[in-house]
Amino acid sequence: MRTIAVIEDDEPIGNLLEEALQGEGYGVLRAYSGTEAQYLLAQHTPDLVLLDLMLPGRSGEELLPLLRGVPVIVVSAKADIDAKVDALLGGAADYVTKPFALKELLARVAVQLRGPVQGEKTCLTFQDLVLDPTAHAVTAGGQPVKLTKTEYAILHLLLANPRQVLAKSVILDRIGQETPDGTERSLKQHMSNLRKKLRQAGGREYIQAVWGIGFCLTEAGS
Repeated sequence: MRTIAVIEDDEPIGNLLEEALQGEGYGVLRAYSGTEAQYLLAQHTPDLVLLDLMLPGRSGEELLPLLRGVPVIVVSAKADIDAKVDALLGGAADYVTKPFALKELLARVAVQLRGPVQGEKTCLTFQDLVLDPTAHAVTAGGQPVKLTKTEYAILHLLLANPRQVLAKSVILDRIGQETPDGTERSLKQHMSNLRKKLRQAGGREYIQAVWGIGFCLTEAGS
């Protein structure tokens, strides 16, 4: 069963969402303030979050950075463009303004939850490079590669965006929890170690440095 966290201080709206979501077969977690939501999210990892922005305690904007890796649909009375842009750039997957049409919101939830159920994660692949999230294992050219936690996080990010050049700042931001030092110098060292390990296992270069920008995966022979 997919689980959705409803973070909403307006109890009637929260009750409406909970009833509708349960009617669609979802499990529901509730939090009525930003502080309560922070505690809830430390105990549970929902498949999706419906997040109000104007919350007592910590605001919705403050919670967004804590929700990396979980799709978030902001449901807010803030209707101005700046609020929407800030939320989307801050990590939200979608933004719905109040008052909302329940049928439309449920459709947006369904769109965000397309794909494998949590716990049924699929492997990320790029040619003969394979990362298995379930086993936390990596192979290159069929050979196992032992990576540090930070190296694994970097590779996971690259494999999740196989056709994109990722800026150094983006990589540092997305793997911040795995890289306590969080500097371009440390990233350079982690990347160097990762590229060396993959090259030794697969016999070729898998990650290309794009001068002045960042890094991307490179195809064999390119």
